Amino acid sequence: MPRTYIVTGSASGIGATTAQLLRDRGERVIGIDLRNADIEADLSTGEGRTQAAASAIDLAGGTIDAVIACAGIAAPIPKTISVNFFGVTELLEALLPALAKSDAPRAAVVSSMASLQAHSTEMVDAALAGDESRALEIAEGLTAQGPKVGYLVYPSSKRALSRWVRREAITPAWAGAGIPLNAVAPGTVITPMTTELLKSPEGAAMVDASVPMPLNYHQPAESISNLLIWLTSVENTHLAGQVIYNDGGADASLRGDDIWAWADTH
Repeated sequence: MPRTYIVTGSASGIGATTAQLLRDRGERVIGIDLRNADIEADLSTGEGRTQAAASAIDLAGGTIDAVIACAGIAAPIPKTISVNFFGVTELLEALLPALAKSDAPRAAVVSSMASLQAHSTEMVDAALAGDESRALEIAEGLTAQGPKVGYLVYPSSKRALSRWVRREAITPAWAGAGIPLNAVAPGTVITPMTTELLKSPEGAAMVDASVPMPLNYHQPAESISNLLIWLTSVENTHLAGQVIYNDGGADASLRGDDIWAWADTH
């Protein structure tokens, strides 16, 4: 029997590829995006999130089997924290009652390698506290200093999202309800959002300095979509609270082989 999936960002990039792969497998997909989707909604606003969730639950008939949240932007603007963090977390929370009705509920979100980059701790803290007004205020202060400083909004949004996933995945609302919640952090994915930047040798060199990918270099959207689909399949029974760096080896290249030192006693 087909499973019912909600896919955000379904009109382009990883979201569009994920939605198509799911449909090709015979699953039922309800896409959410600004335009060209089953549900057209602006996830940068509270009203848009509420509308999207209500419409999704209605179209799904009250029960949702899986949510894959791909919608996101990387622009050095305040809206980035609203879309990438609150647009994901508030939508998931609104869909949780419908997810809990499924026999095998699952959820996965798209984070980023950028979550390992320099960021605003203050903005991350505001996001995790659920204070969107404060997070936007901090973002506005950063973007007012130009795009270089304004870029910090993006890694901050993805750092906050990754931490939210780890924090929430083990709570009664998620793990306690039998719902695996995980994140995928891609390396450099070839999508409409990155194609222009990667066209020039200078742009590619800049990207590769931040995200070195020794295994198979830049990845197609399918590389991420297939993992998201597995995470939200019935086969995933115990993977929870993980941020999986599907990145061609970028995380291992940048952080090295010792990520366990936090537990050392000497």
